[in-house]
Amino acid sequence: MRYLPAVVVDAVFVLVFAVIGRASHEEDPLGFLMTAWPFLVALLVGHALAALVPARPRRPWSLGWGVVVWIVTVGGGMLLRIASGDTAETPFIIVASLVLAAMLLGWRLIALLVRRYRAPRVAD
Repeated sequence: MRYLPAVVVDAVFVLVFAVIGRASHEEDPLGFLMTAWPFLVALLVGHALAALVPARPRRPWSLGWGVVVWIVTVGGGMLLRIASGDTAETPFIIVASLVLAAMLLGWRLIALLVRRYRAPRVAD
């Protein structure tokens, strides 16, 4: 269950990505689930694969975990879009990769910086 908060945060960011994307193309924002579902499925697969990586310790809020989740989310999401009859044009792949990197890795980077800032400092 310690993985659940990271999965939820990542899923919220994928949903935000879908809503923003649909709104920027003047599409009905309420259809965001049709845009988001391939990426949400891939996100779950990404978390499962990250949990299987033998690196220790396994922390779902770490950057390493986030990189695995990001790569699988983008790659798997694009494959699922194509398999379901949708498109994955090069500009969309680039934008999705950059935006999802900022979202899925950004909060992890902030968490890392906060943990480092809060770490006890050794007096000289």
